[in-house]
Amino acid sequence: MKSYECGVCGYVYDPAKGDPDNGIAPGVPFEDLPEGWTCPICGAEKDQFSPL
Repeated sequence: MKSYECGVCGYVYDPAKGDPDNGIAPGVPFEDLPEGWTCPICGAEKDQFSPL
């Protein structure tokens, strides 16, 4: 699974870690994140992320 980086603040979404603070379990691919999910650091939407 690919990691994705926020183009606004540089936060990296790592699917192996998920985003447990926002209810995203480890193992969830970026493509499967809910539509309303935003960067936990700056609030950018998913379209601001690029694959690493």
